[in-house]
Amino acid sequence: MHPRRPEGFDGLGYRGGREEQGGFAAKPDLGHWVSTPPDIPGSRNLHWGEKTPQFPAGTPLGATGLNEDPHSGGAGASSEQLNRFAGFGIGLASLFTENVLAHPCIVLRRQCQVNYHARNYHLTPFTIINIMYSINKAQGPKALWKGMGSTFVVQGITLGAEGILSEFTPLPRELSYKWSLRQIGGHLLLKGMTCVIAMPFYSASLIETVQSEIIRDNPGILDCLKEGIGRAMGFGVPHSKRLLPLLALTFPTVLHGIMHYIISSIVQKIVLVLLKKENSSSLTTEGTSSVQNMLDAYFPELIASFAASLCADVMLYPLETVLHRLHIQGTRTIIDNTDLGYEVLPINTQYEGMRDCINTIKCEEGILGFYKGFGAVVVQYTLHVALLQLTKIIYSTLLQNVS
Repeated sequence: MHPRRPEGFDGLGYRGGREEQGGFAAKPDLGHWVSTPPDIPGSRNLHWGEKTPQFPAGTPLGATGLNEDPHSGGAGASSEQLNRFAGFGIGLASLFTENVLAHPCIVLRRQCQVNYHARNYHLTPFTIINIMYSINKAQGPKALWKGMGSTFVVQGITLGAEGILSEFTPLPRELSYKWSLRQIGGHLLLKGMTCVIAMPFYSASLIETVQSEIIRDNPGILDCLKEGIGRAMGFGVPHSKRLLPLLALTFPTVLHGIMHYIISSIVQKIVLVLLKKENSSSLTTEGTSSVQNMLDAYFPELIASFAASLCADVMLYPLETVLHRLHIQGTRTIIDNTDLGYEVLPINTQYEGMRDCINTIKCEEGILGFYKGFGAVVVQYTLHVALLQLTKIIYSTLLQNVS
C-alpha cells in the first residue's frame, strides 16, 4: 500500500514548506535553497543550512559556484542550467524505471503471491524470466503491462489524500529536525489515514494487475475509481461471500503502509548521510572534474532512494504476500498459471483474517510460501541499477562534451 519509491525525499527529515515559528521569513539567506521541482529525484531539495556543492575554481564550467547569482555571468548561468538539467534528467530516468519499465516484474510478483496453487515458487530471477517469456508468447506483451494505469491512479489518490488531510488537520506532512514524539505520532497517523482512504482503490488496482488477460475485458483508466468506490460503498460487481470487509483489511493495510514508510525513511537517511560524507571529501579534492562533482551532487539521492525501496520491499515481502491474498479473496479473480504460463486458475481461498492467512500459508506452503515471486524483485531492482548506471554514463559523456 505504497508508492514504489519513498514519497519525495521527506523521510523523517524536513524538506521545506512548514517550519516552526519563524519559517522562511526568519531566514533571509535564501541562497541556501534551490527551487527546482520537488517530486523529481535528483532535484536537489536541500535541507536548511546545506549548500549545493561548489565546483573548484578554473573548471571548464566556470569558476562561479552553484549558489551564486545566475545573472552574474554567462559561465555561472550555464553551469547552473546544466546542473538542473542533469538532475531533472537523471531523476526522470529513475521515475521511468520505477513506474514503467519495472511494471512487468510487479505483475508477475503479485500473481505469484496470490497463487496458492503454485508448485514453483519463483524464488530466483531465472524462473521469473522464463515464465515472463511464456506468458508473453501465449498472450502477447499486453499481458505484462496490465493495470499500469490503475497504479498511477492509486498513487495520485494517495498523494492527493495526504495533501488534503495535511491542509485541513493539524497533522504534519513533513517533520523538522527539531521533531518531537507528538509530531512523529501525528505524522504517522496522517500516513495511516491516507492508507485507509486509498485502500479500496488499491484493491481494485490489484485485481486489474493480477487478472488474466485471457478472460479480461479491456478496462478503462477510470474503472479503478469506479470499482474502488463500489468496493467502499458496497455495490458494483457482485462478489462472493468469502469477500473480506474493508474493516478486516484496515489493520494489515495500514501496518504494511506505515512499516514500509518507516523502514524506507530510515534506510534512505542513513545511506544519504554516508554517501554525502564520502563525497564531501572528493568534491574538494584537487584535480576532481566539475562533471564528476555535478553527477555526485545528484546520484547520492537516487542511490539512497533505491536502497530504501529495496530494503523495505525485501523486509516486508511476507507481509505483502498476506496483504495481497486478503485483498484478492472473494473477488472472483482468475489469474494466470504461473507454473505453465498458458492456463488460468481461480482464486478460491477462505481465509478468515490476517492471522488465519499467516497460519494457513505456513502450514500448507511452508515458510518459503511467503516469498513466492521473490525473483521478480531481483529482476526489478537489477533493471533499476542498470538503467541508473547507463543514465550516469550518458550524462557524464554529454556534460563532458558540453564543457
